[in-house]
Amino acid sequence: MDKKNADVKEWDALFQKDGNQLMVLYGGVDCRKEKMMKSFLKDKKYFYYRCRQLSAQEQLNVMSSEISRQFDVRMLKHTYDECFSRIKSGDGSKLVVVIDEVQYIMKRDPDFVKSLVKLKTKKLYPGPVMIILASSSIVWTEQDMEESFGENYKRIDLIQKIENLNFLEVVRAFPTLSVSECVKIYGCIGGVPGFMKAWNPEESFKENICRLVLTEGGYLFDMAQQIISTELRELSVYNTILSAIAEGKNKLNDLFLSTGFSRAKISVYIKNLSHFDIVEKVVSFETGGWENAKKGVYQIKDTFVNFWFKFVFPHLSELYLMEPSDFYDTYIAPDLGAYLNRYFRNVCMEYMMLLNQIGKVPFAIHKMGTWVGKTGNIDIIAQSTDRRNIVGLCNWEQPQLTMEMCEEMYENMQKAKISSEHFYLFSATSFEPDLIRHANEDPRFELIDMNEL
Repeated sequence: MDKKNADVKEWDALFQKDGNQLMVLYGGVDCRKEKMMKSFLKDKKYFYYRCRQLSAQEQLNVMSSEISRQFDVRMLKHTYDECFSRIKSGDGSKLVVVIDEVQYIMKRDPDFVKSLVKLKTKKLYPGPVMIILASSSIVWTEQDMEESFGENYKRIDLIQKIENLNFLEVVRAFPTLSVSECVKIYGCIGGVPGFMKAWNPEESFKENICRLVLTEGGYLFDMAQQIISTELRELSVYNTILSAIAEGKNKLNDLFLSTGFSRAKISVYIKNLSHFDIVEKVVSFETGGWENAKKGVYQIKDTFVNFWFKFVFPHLSELYLMEPSDFYDTYIAPDLGAYLNRYFRNVCMEYMMLLNQIGKVPFAIHKMGTWVGKTGNIDIIAQSTDRRNIVGLCNWEQPQLTMEMCEEMYENMQKAKISSEHFYLFSATSFEPDLIRHANEDPRFELIDMNEL
């Protein structure tokens, strides 16, 4: 069962419970929450209202008008109490009330929450009701919603964030494509359902990038700026910081020297970007070699924003003058392999977690991460509760995974002060013959070809 269907099944389970329920549903741009709700509402009695960016009074007027029209009732008082007392299922069955983009009401009108609580506690509509509050504002839902609810926050039965699809789900979405092609797609647009729907599997990776990203009017042409500007203001500041991070200036002092902004200002803006799931702090897996670990490193978390600021934003002038195909060949193709290393590593980690779930690893994995050193990294460290380790090495762009790369891995393990009796070596290309012979003789080594993932 894919993640989307699993989520809808969970909503159905909540719907089947006796009494009234209140659920909060949220996700980022193009998470397709509307499509999931449409699937959930099928064969159910419901009232759906999508909030607009309006004044408090006009929002109420519009909702009243829609209730009047849908339920053929006359509205007299024009209050939310009246709105929620005039809805009806018509036959005693449970009614689903969906208020989408609810932040536009709750930011401006405290009376809405009061009426919502009355609805939940059967003081307005007598029949059974399931209330769904939906939002595409991650920041508001995670930071401000609780304050809007106040002491009534505890009345929420379920808060669910719609996450992007994982790599396995991306592969399932494109059954005709190779694993290699799916890694490239995953490293460009992530698992955002709306972005994936726009991707044409019958076109090449380059053709899709040219059509969607590099052509003015393409579905993703302005998407990075749209993602950032959904709630964040002062785009010039955010763009400056994101551009610097994409260039490799990923420590606070590097950003200070590059942007000219004060450290305090950068910290505030980085915090905002983190709350919005656009930037994240890279935290090394905890080992004994803390003095050799690189600390305070930031990276762009949102996959498409990362792709845009890495390849397109620095060359916007050329983007408007060059043909998309020429732009791709000049500014994207040469560095795409190195860029995708990070995403191939994520795919390998996901694969290891899948092996863990089905009991195909030497011991149960308790936690997993990456060690980022001052002079080298360890791609994957998977650890049991009693601190036994599996060390993973991932090769995406080199022609072969070699013994020399393994020697470098050993050196980095010494710096990280960890040991391991198990080595999982992943390669998107091939393995050096000497390494294959070594692995056949040493049971500690597991060679995994990407096409087996």
